[in-house]
Amino acid sequence: MPISDSAASELAQLLGSGSAGDLIPELVRQGLQALIEAEAAAALGADRHQRTAERRGHRNGSRDRLLATPAGDIQLRIPRFRTGSFFPSLLEPRRRVDRALWAVVMEAYVSGVSTRKVDELVVALGCESGVSKSEVSRICQGLDTQVQAFLQRPLEFSRYPYVYLDATYLHGRDPARRQVISRAVIVAVGITGNGQREVLGIEVGDSEDETFWTAFLRRLRERGLSGVQLVISDAHAGLKKAIARCCQGCSWQRCRVHFARNLLAKVPKGSQDMVAAALRSVFVQPEARAAGQQWEQVTTMLTEKFPAAAALMEQAKEDVLAFRAFPPEHWRKIWSTNPLERLNKEIKRRTRVVGIFPNDAAIIRLVGALLLEQQEEWQLDGRRVFSEQSMAKLDNTSEPVQDRATAALAAAA
Repeated sequence: MPISDSAASELAQLLGSGSAGDLIPELVRQGLQALIEAEAAAALGADRHQRTAERRGHRNGSRDRLLATPAGDIQLRIPRFRTGSFFPSLLEPRRRVDRALWAVVMEAYVSGVSTRKVDELVVALGCESGVSKSEVSRICQGLDTQVQAFLQRPLEFSRYPYVYLDATYLHGRDPARRQVISRAVIVAVGITGNGQREVLGIEVGDSEDETFWTAFLRRLRERGLSGVQLVISDAHAGLKKAIARCCQGCSWQRCRVHFARNLLAKVPKGSQDMVAAALRSVFVQPEARAAGQQWEQVTTMLTEKFPAAAALMEQAKEDVLAFRAFPPEHWRKIWSTNPLERLNKEIKRRTRVVGIFPNDAAIIRLVGALLLEQQEEWQLDGRRVFSEQSMAKLDNTSEPVQDRATAALAAAA
């Protein structure tokens, strides 16, 4: 569509002034307006003031539409028809932010930028009208489709010998009780057969009880989770029961970091450094037998002065030392939930600016988008947690993993 004389005159003045800040938005406006006018002419079967036999209607003025773009706020005119309605395909109903700026807002939200700072960012990009908090929330609802597709994807195309489970807590509103409550966000990360990491799923609930964890693990099973040989987690009672119920035939590794906290809680503060150092000595042993022997020595050392700590050592030995049944090159990564703890810290950092979530859907939207971003980074960098050669050692025998674990622990005792 040719540019009108008035528009050409305006552009000539802008070109003469040499102001790029004014020229670029005007060029964008003229281009978008030309596309809108061309689409309206195609819908009517005739251009403005044109007489044709194919004309299917007539214009009836226009209405203004403000569109926020990376080039700034653009004022467009949407043609009206005497009969019927018209809305250009390059715009979307009830959306005054174009797709490019829409993507910027989404990325800023997922990166942990508060809604107030998102508004400042949009203004800094040249859109003086900015965006409100409610509009940021509405824009970010567009993430739901991607997040749900990611969280519900099939898991049957790979096996996951190692699975990490942990939970973190965020604040959310309970619409029924009309108050802010703590919401448990549980996360599962798996190591594939070739040694790569994958986010398996997340769930939001009231607390980490057995019913909640059981339902979560069963959904992972329904999506195709298989080949699990070791589950790494803390010793939460509900989680332990859920693992025993849903992951039969696999071993359970009690996180050494969580266990250390439980152990030190039974020791006077003045002796905690000494006990912590003694416990760490178990995990520097190069062989399974040596690790078991050192555990016994530490237990004996604690018996006289700290009987409660010694009793806990006796009770937790097999669970904390379960890693011994697996390849030694894997020990440092499977004897704790540290790989998942780092991910939980990033979740906390990104969600801290939100403070209180309006509902569970908002929690899943932000945390799910964050984990989707993390998953894509893992895939792009191509790095493996464990080498394929070391992962192959898990398949060197056809014995069930529980039998191998029992045999290894018996040999080390």
